[in-house]
Amino acid sequence: MSYNPNPELLPADVIERAKKLNAALLSDGMKALGIKGCGSMDAAMMPVNPSLTMVGTAVTVKTDNGDNFPIHVATYQGGPGYVMVVDGNKNTERAYFGDLIMGAAKAIGYEGIVMDGYTRDTTGCIAMGFPVYSIGIKQAGPIKKDPGELNVPIVCAGIAVNPGDLVVGDADGVTVVPRERVYEVLEEAEKKSAYEDNRDATIAEYNRCKAEGLETPQLAPQWVLDMLAEMKK
Repeated sequence: MSYNPNPELLPADVIERAKKLNAALLSDGMKALGIKGCGSMDAAMMPVNPSLTMVGTAVTVKTDNGDNFPIHVATYQGGPGYVMVVDGNKNTERAYFGDLIMGAAKAIGYEGIVMDGYTRDTTGCIAMGFPVYSIGIKQAGPIKKDPGELNVPIVCAGIAVNPGDLVVGDADGVTVVPRERVYEVLEEAEKKSAYEDNRDATIAEYNRCKAEGLETPQLAPQWVLDMLAEMKK
């Protein structure tokens, strides 16, 4: 049985910067650095409630067969600032947990839970306003038998996750940033965010000019024009 203590929380400045970004921008930041998988979990990993977001430090759980005993243990040793990330081996026989564990995790202070397996009690989850991500919903309940492992390296929805990594979730899915590369990923993601802000401003100006019957600015970004010119050579 490997029940390790929770990792140190990520620094407050990391969390605050990540909250100003989103899952897609952080994935783009990892792409810019050539990080395999870009930190993006499988497309099946989606929020139970798409209106919620979460940012926090990973606590990891490894289990299988719809067994939620180690999830209970992780819940009660959690705290504010953490996101529980569970490798459930994509088990499809039963849900790993429902709104009772969700409610307890929220009360303990977790920022959210990511479940590579099924969950249930969707209505209860939405009502309590707690971020939960899973690969599906199933009404069949869990078992409580095996110890599993806590705070060990796992793979969740196709992405390696280590205790202490940055986890960000929103309506697009979940992105995981390795702790040891978090500052350089944040820097690249912020560059992409600034680029998108500039593009938004260009599109808004184009729409304004079009509505007022004025000459419209160039809408295509320069990199598109450059690629087209290069292709014509």
